[in-house]
Amino acid sequence: MERSQHTMTIGKNLILGGSQPILFSGPCAVESLDICLEIGSTVKDLAAKHGFGYVFKASFDKANRTSSDSYRGIGHEKSLQVLQTVGNTLNVPLVTDVHESYQVEAVADVVDVLQIPAFLCRQTDLLIAAGKTGKAIKIKRGQFMAPEDMQYAVDKVRSTGNNNVALTERGFSLGYHNLVVDMRALPIMRQFAPVIFDVTHSVQQPGANKGTSGGQRQMAPYLARAAGAAGIDGFFIETHPNPSVALSDGPNMIPLEDMDDFLAMLKSAWMLGNQFKNYSLS
Repeated sequence: MERSQHTMTIGKNLILGGSQPILFSGPCAVESLDICLEIGSTVKDLAAKHGFGYVFKASFDKANRTSSDSYRGIGHEKSLQVLQTVGNTLNVPLVTDVHESYQVEAVADVVDVLQIPAFLCRQTDLLIAAGKTGKAIKIKRGQFMAPEDMQYAVDKVRSTGNNNVALTERGFSLGYHNLVVDMRALPIMRQFAPVIFDVTHSVQQPGANKGTSGGQRQMAPYLARAAGAAGIDGFFIETHPNPSVALSDGPNMIPLEDMDDFLAMLKSAWMLGNQFKNYSLS
């Protein structure tokens, strides 16, 4: 199974698919400037310590909540201002989700990577609009999509002349509040573009908490190690100083105090996968 030779350039000097793993990490949603700076500064230092390139992540709008009563954010304009301040203060690139084509231009003025949510990975107009910005485009595999079919999502972005695109694995849905990760999806998708493993959404239990999502963070180390050893290019991890009070996706977040050991573990798994990334059987 032949790996794609494509890479994805993030900001000025990060290369996904290059010689170091890239970490996309932060809180699930923009809660406040203070919490974003606390998380971002801590994770930036830990990423440097363990040899990861770092991209700060936070959603400026949580448009895909289970219930209409769930937290969506502090407002589009305020959230983008927070993201811009975090990027400038910490001197790190930024990634956030876009849900509608009309959002793309304004969000692209602030962030370095546009993330296409899993449920929207087939939305042609959204993918085309994102591609036309020229920014790096990170597409999550839909919970309903065969991994080989993600080639067509990549092709939609590349049809705009933008080859700066990557895929993210986050498990597929069997219903009944459960997701399953098939590790075969990682090398399959790596034929088309660099691949990131979404550690924390892969252990999510969508809608399991009576209108909000649950999670099994205790399973995160097992899936993350397996993905790293499979030869991926980066990791996506949501983290928070106190996941029990996080305003979105707390049950599957990695506590900020555990991120040091967690990243050390992931770097070892990634090094194993990187060592054997070109080994395959016909």
